Amino acid sequence: MKCRIFFALLLVVAALLVGRHMRGAERAVSAVAVGSGRDETRQAQKLEAGARVEVRGINGAVEVRTAETDTAEVRVVRTAASADDLAYGKVRIEMSPSGVVVQGERNGGGGFWHWIQGGGGVQQQVTLVVPRRVSLLAEGVNGNVEVGEVDGPVTVASVNGRVGVAQTAGRFEVRRVNGNVRVGVARLGADGAELTRVNGNVEIRLRELVDADIEARRHNGSLTLDVPNVTIRRREDRKESRARLGAGGALIQIARVNGDVRFGSDVPPAAPLSVGAVPGREALPPVPPAPPAAPPAP
Repeated sequence: MKCRIFFALLLVVAALLVGRHMRGAERAVSAVAVGSGRDETRQAQKLEAGARVEVRGINGAVEVRTAETDTAEVRVVRTAASADDLAYGKVRIEMSPSGVVVQGERNGGGGFWHWIQGGGGVQQQVTLVVPRRVSLLAEGVNGNVEVGEVDGPVTVASVNGRVGVAQTAGRFEVRRVNGNVRVGVARLGADGAELTRVNGNVEIRLRELVDADIEARRHNGSLTLDVPNVTIRRREDRKESRARLGAGGALIQIARVNGDVRFGSDVPPAAPLSVGAVPGREALPPVPPAPPAAPPAP
């Protein structure tokens, strides 16, 4: 009896899913013919130096451009299969001289039954133009995140997509990212950097020589140091490595990264140093041969 009820429930769920698919296809054709639901919001605000910019809970791509300006501009474009669906998935914008908050609502789909009936699915695209001297947080983004040159700390977390940061000049953190990560570093602050729980390859580009310590733990991939000032390198075991750049200093923590990590430099290159090949310390450079002995005196 229980098995029959279970299978009956499975058939009902399957029928509902097929119905949603058919309704979604019909609404997609209608959107092409008549025009899909779309709205656009723009706001601007003059910011103080060092203001905080936050972007949270966005179902779509986020782009943060930086410019020589003291004004922040926010543009949000929302699209859906119909205008009715735009009642859901709204984006709240709060602006003041001390900061900007762009927050997506959690009720983006209008509930389970609305989803079953083919509704929901509001896409949000957020574009900001902000001064370079800000601190930035982008969190909870279901899409790619692209950031320009920021003269302040940058945190990017909980992203289902690619992450690119053109340049930071302070502490940067990248956490819980399902996609490749690329970060340019102009200066590394005393608080260092953190990259944790990344499912993808990571590239860190150093714009100048830095003094730092690198610690990689529970790392499933290679660690390549294509920079000219590596002074110490040590492989603890298969998934843990340590390295030092210059005299050491600020800590760059790499943990739970499932992908290759590569450090590059804009300073004149040296021979690449890969930390994924042979355990132990790097071999010292070979000793040059001794000059030939002088002939005996007559």
